[in-house]
Amino acid sequence: METVDLTCEKREVRPKGLVNRLRRQGRVPGVLYGNLSAATPVAVAAQELNARVNAAARQRLIRLKSASSDLDGKHVILKQVQRTPVKGDILHVDFLEVDLGKALRVKVPLKFTGRPAGAIDGGILQPLEREVLVECLPLEIPESVDVDVSPLGVHEVLHVSALRFTGNVRPIFDTDYPVVTVLPPTVAEAPAAAAEAAPEEAAPAEGAAGAAPAQPPAAEGAAGQTGGAQPGGAKR
Repeated sequence: METVDLTCEKREVRPKGLVNRLRRQGRVPGVLYGNLSAATPVAVAAQELNARVNAAARQRLIRLKSASSDLDGKHVILKQVQRTPVKGDILHVDFLEVDLGKALRVKVPLKFTGRPAGAIDGGILQPLEREVLVECLPLEIPESVDVDVSPLGVHEVLHVSALRFTGNVRPIFDTDYPVVTVLPPTVAEAPAAAAEAAPEEAAPAEGAAGAAPAQPPAAEGAAGQTGGAQPGGAKR
């Protein structure tokens, strides 16, 4: 795995306004979480941090460069990045110190490659997961895990146990969950088919409505017979 350098320095946490001052100066506040040591407040240059961090390689290994001897040379990975909702500027970053000789668990993005066989029949590739949890040594963390979807036909599913990992990288999971499938083309057409079937289902209701007026004439005839009997009785 590629290792990148990042200049880092310790920062004061008080007074509270120092955080905003750091941001105005083009630096990003952060915290370094060590394996055995207490958390250390740090600051890094925003421009340099943005150059080191991107969505495609978020788990890359970072080597800190600092004037502080207790920070210089430490290897870390990104634990959490907080961004502004609109522009996506980094507001705060958390680093996790790693031991190069000890395995750790990280999430690595999945990279789907190839054209599924089911696409010939109109099938649609549907990723079910975008990343996978793996365990490996820090220097063996992959940038991504390639997933070849070319053998998949319509309705077929690829599970995490079928993925291939390089070196000593191994997936961590309790249940063999699916990561990608190929949907049939009829899935997108289902709502239209249901709409076409609706008028046919409504047809019996129209027939019932047409038969309803037949009841009043029968009632009128019965009333006429009753009315005729009364005059007859009067003649007697």
